[in-house]
Amino acid sequence: MANPISQKYSKDMTNGDTFSLLISFMVPMMIGNIFQQFYNIVDTIIAGKFIDSNALAAVGSTGHITNLFFALGNGLATGIGIIVSQFFGSGDNDGVRKTITNAFFMVSATSIFVGCLGASLSRPVLIYGLKTPDEILENSVIYMSVTCIGFIGTALYNTISYIMRGIGDSKTPLYFLIVSSVLNILMDLAFVIYFDLGVKGLAIATITAQALSAVLSIGYALLKNPVFKFEKRDFVLDKDIIIKCYALGGSMALQSGLIALSFVILQRVINSFGAVVIAAFTTTSKIENLVNMQFKALGDSLSTYSGQNIGARKGDRVKKGYRVGMTMMGVYALIMIPLMWILGDFLMRVFVSEPEVIAFGKTAMRILSSFYLPLGTIYVCRGILNGAGDAKFPLISGISEMIGRVIFPAFFCSLPFLGPWGLWISTGITWTIVGVTAFIRYHQKSWRQGLF
Repeated sequence: MANPISQKYSKDMTNGDTFSLLISFMVPMMIGNIFQQFYNIVDTIIAGKFIDSNALAAVGSTGHITNLFFALGNGLATGIGIIVSQFFGSGDNDGVRKTITNAFFMVSATSIFVGCLGASLSRPVLIYGLKTPDEILENSVIYMSVTCIGFIGTALYNTISYIMRGIGDSKTPLYFLIVSSVLNILMDLAFVIYFDLGVKGLAIATITAQALSAVLSIGYALLKNPVFKFEKRDFVLDKDIIIKCYALGGSMALQSGLIALSFVILQRVINSFGAVVIAAFTTTSKIENLVNMQFKALGDSLSTYSGQNIGARKGDRVKKGYRVGMTMMGVYALIMIPLMWILGDFLMRVFVSEPEVIAFGKTAMRILSSFYLPLGTIYVCRGILNGAGDAKFPLISGISEMIGRVIFPAFFCSLPFLGPWGLWISTGITWTIVGVTAFIRYHQKSWRQGLF
């Protein structure tokens, strides 16, 4: 039955046309993902334009390692959002409220621990783990340390966003992401240009914008959303909910962490090919992220849809969501493949001007786009399985992707007739292996037992 409080600030996805529900839920997330990408590159642009090249390199050099720490918090937030969606779909609003209150206890404690760990380990990790050049080391340590100290703001913002998505509200997180992006840009410029804080200013602006967005979005939810009307009994720690959140969220955090770690290791292989290949790989990765954002929006939409319908014990709708999701993914992939073959040169020129890098990247984009169908399959199957609370799949997926990103580049790049092209070929093969693994896991019956 429909959730009785599913009104203006939530969406019941257990009834209605599946395609329409997914599209209406996806669009705000697609826009939000664009802002998220924009948010992520602002520090890089301002560092290069208003500070110097060393500052730019310092910000870039910490990206993969800070993503490793942030992946842990994001995985926990994702798991919490899925559990909220299952309670919401079943009409158990007491369970929704208890999960929300327990979530903030868990996320606060976890993010403080992870943030302090990241800040304290920043120097040894950058020196011994990434072999950061001496000329950018101090700026890199500052940027990573400050960002990790402010990790709690990022974690709380992600948590409230995934909770809102779990109850079917994908618009409110978008509004506060836009606010966060604008605040970040304004504070970046103020701290760097007017207060001359350099790289430290960039980091302070980022964590302050995230913290303010977290406070505003939580305050808005408490004031406006009936789901967040708590009673005293909702603030009691619930062992079962905490275990469930850590079990599912921990599995997803481990998946994200393994993937992030694989990129840290992969960076060493990339660096061995010199400036042209590094520039081409960096640029094609940015373009790839633009494509990935839409797959991710579909996957996240399917997670909420699947979670709510599993909570409502509507297995047929979960299966329909899979079929509709695969169709939507296939159409998008088959449109993007020829576009990347035709527009690869133009897209590279948007980011870089060196002819050699453009030529290299153009061919690389053609290689990557040939694997968009298995890439999309990962997101569709992962979305359904995540929504079902399948704790095994994130671990299987994360290990598969890490092995592919670490072992395949070393092998393919060592072949004389491939050389650096092995970087992009290995990425495509990794997508294919993980996509096939996800497809097989979806069609197994074991994860459905007891759900529908």
